[in-house]
Amino acid sequence: MMINETEIPVRYAETDQMGVVYHANYFIWCEVGRTALMAQLGIPYHDMEEEGILAPVTSIEASYKAPAKFGDTVTVQTRVASYNGLRVTYSYEISAGERLCMTGKSEHVLVDADRFRPRSMKKKYPHWHQVYEKAVQSFSHP
Repeated sequence: MMINETEIPVRYAETDQMGVVYHANYFIWCEVGRTALMAQLGIPYHDMEEEGILAPVTSIEASYKAPAKFGDTVTVQTRVASYNGLRVTYSYEISAGERLCMTGKSEHVLVDADRFRPRSMKKKYPHWHQVYEKAVQSFSHP
């Protein structure tokens, strides 16, 4: 199964007055995990940008389970949950040790950087398409 695991130490600046990680920081950690997974798959985000392709978020969701705190090291597990040639959905699990802190998903659509119009990875970048097809199949069939 294609999973990226990225460890991130929780910094004091990421916590709120209650001493727990402020909720918006989980989205930043998801982005760290997503770009690390893309690099692991052999498609670094900067390569996509050099090709004139961007992948903006079209939908994002999070379910908070337990707080991460300053001093913890969180692990972001990122997978390709679904892919249809145009849209990619990533799933995330963020844990601090054995404590599951958050689960979530983000959906991205590929767009042309100049006009911001959707682009088909399947048609324009068949190698990338094959990589994502394989990644989503490994998620669906461990």
